[in-house]
Amino acid sequence: MHLLCYGLLFIASMQWTACSNSSARNEYQSISQDDKSDSGSLANFASQAYAGEGPPGMVWIPGGDFMMGNDNDPEARPDESPAHKVHVDGFWMDITEITNVQFAEFVQATGYITTAEIKPDWEELKKQLPPDTPKPHDSIFVPGSLVFDPPNYPVSLDNIGQWWAWVHGASWKQPIGPGSSITGKEKYPVVQVSWDDAVAYCKWAGKRLPTEAEWEFASRGGQQGMKYPWGNDKNYAKHANTWNGHFPDKNTKEDGYELMAPVKTYAPNGYGLYDMAGNVWEWCSDWYRYDYYKTCVAKSIIINPPGPSDSFDPDEPTIPKKVNRGGSFLCNDSYCSSYRVAARMKTSPDTGLEHCGFRCVMTNQQWEDLKKKKAGK
Repeated sequence: MHLLCYGLLFIASMQWTACSNSSARNEYQSISQDDKSDSGSLANFASQAYAGEGPPGMVWIPGGDFMMGNDNDPEARPDESPAHKVHVDGFWMDITEITNVQFAEFVQATGYITTAEIKPDWEELKKQLPPDTPKPHDSIFVPGSLVFDPPNYPVSLDNIGQWWAWVHGASWKQPIGPGSSITGKEKYPVVQVSWDDAVAYCKWAGKRLPTEAEWEFASRGGQQGMKYPWGNDKNYAKHANTWNGHFPDKNTKEDGYELMAPVKTYAPNGYGLYDMAGNVWEWCSDWYRYDYYKTCVAKSIIINPPGPSDSFDPDEPTIPKKVNRGGSFLCNDSYCSSYRVAARMKTSPDTGLEHCGFRCVMTNQQWEDLKKKKAGK
């Protein structure tokens, strides 16, 4: 079931959780570590770049053809296949995930209130629940969000309630609830933002969310047939912020972080994009359908696919979902291995999570229009 509903209905009987005693929690209450940015060696994408001054903080993705999805990876999930040929036109993409300081600028300029800061609406929630689900007590309907709250002992991986807690007051400003803060974490990705929140930011910035096809093409960094944004090297700790050790009870922090890392901590991919694997999941514009790729193989090539027209997940058929890409600091080989370029996740668009953020894209026409608007033309 959709995680917001899960948090409200199944964790409701538990005492409200402010924060865990885990040492991981302390990260949100301390000044950020030094940015360990390593520019690395980039592919020669500059020669393919749009010949002109680009939007600040964005890089030109030249577009082209690629095989989307995966047929041969033993770690792949059924919704990643069949692989199919796709063409995407060129576009601008944010070099990093949207940071706390960028989102704060948006909120200050607009007065925007995120999904997590609004009292949940039972009439909306029950549309995503099995018929005749009883309404919980009114005390349950308070602003909040889901926070990673790991056990300190091994558990089976078939029940996410063992490491997620519904926390009253958790939001983008207080990622793990009251007492936490983003002070000192200006360069960290903004989290606890729903798909609706991400779309609102994009519109304010004159941009949009990437399609799933655009996101995967960009993640591949100009390479074909590679498993990860950096290639095929399985030394994740060297390349990305993931869960090192035994999930969810022990993180060895080989990558330098227990939870999130600042943007630009690890080397970029061939297009100059940071954190296309790990750190936080990223929202895409597409609806999620588990069988969507099967509808794509009949055509020799699909051009600029916007995704399916509706959503369907057989595991939770009443809940419409949007696509997330890239994996997060919680991904581990034993759990989801979703730092692979073809890996997919899905989440209800009204749900914010501690390990989910976003980045924006824009077409060249959007960039030209934005320049004219700023110039007052």
